Amino acid sequence: MAVIPHAKNNYRPHLARSYGLVAMLFIVIGLQFGYNAATTGNVLGRESSVTISSLLDGTNKARSQAGESPLTLNDKLNQAAYLKAQNMFVKQYWAHNSPDGTQPWKWFGSVGYDYDEAGENLAKNFTSTDAVMTAWLNSPEHRANILRNGYQDVGFAIMDGDLNGKPTSIIVALYGRPAESAVAGASTTSFTEASTSGQINPLTQFAVAIQSINVVTYIGLAMIGMAFIAAAFAHRYRHKLPKSLRKTWYRHHGLYKSIGLAAFGVLFVFLCGGGQI
Repeated sequence: MAVIPHAKNNYRPHLARSYGLVAMLFIVIGLQFGYNAATTGNVLGRESSVTISSLLDGTNKARSQAGESPLTLNDKLNQAAYLKAQNMFVKQYWAHNSPDGTQPWKWFGSVGYDYDEAGENLAKNFTSTDAVMTAWLNSPEHRANILRNGYQDVGFAIMDGDLNGKPTSIIVALYGRPAESAVAGASTTSFTEASTSGQINPLTQFAVAIQSINVVTYIGLAMIGMAFIAAAFAHRYRHKLPKSLRKTWYRHHGLYKSIGLAAFGVLFVFLCGGGQI
């Protein structure tokens, strides 16, 4: 009765009717908001599985595949990344340089890490390490920092807070090669920062979103998929609709609804996943 069209439901599956679609949408959105509230305390918040160890593993996996040597997690760079993330929340900005002109290498000096080469990648509002790595590796500037031949060390920080009035999760990655002859405060040889306004192509954005969604989102997508099947079946049997309906737009209601459901499914993935680099 809900999915397959036949004589008893007048070839109009209940899931493909207006009230069925409205009920399904309320359930899908309600489940997502309920899960968010239960796991983060905010209906718009999202639970994150990103950790420093998983970022290190993802970075070194990418370097290995590119034929580069692995990076070593460095305590000083971890501390410097933490200070940078903290500074962004305190001064409310999302950029490599702070509003007062403080530049990224300031944090290297603050922890006493003197370098010949260094770089910084930023990311925010990602919920999985795979999504972060996919976004970074598909951005030329971020990819260059991850795979740079000269780097030996890396440090990460993951920090949650409010940025411009919105709950935000910030990831900072700092890369470096120690100075061969360290002189305190003199480490300005080479610093590379990846743009925080770099564009991600739509296919990469969709891949990032898929890697960011949780189990409740998958349940919601399964429900949308069932409604899509019901609408597609309804269109297949449109010639068996009551004559009064066959003479109106409703004759093709299944086609219209299946197209709308497919579009909503894609939008739902983008809304429930993603992030920014």
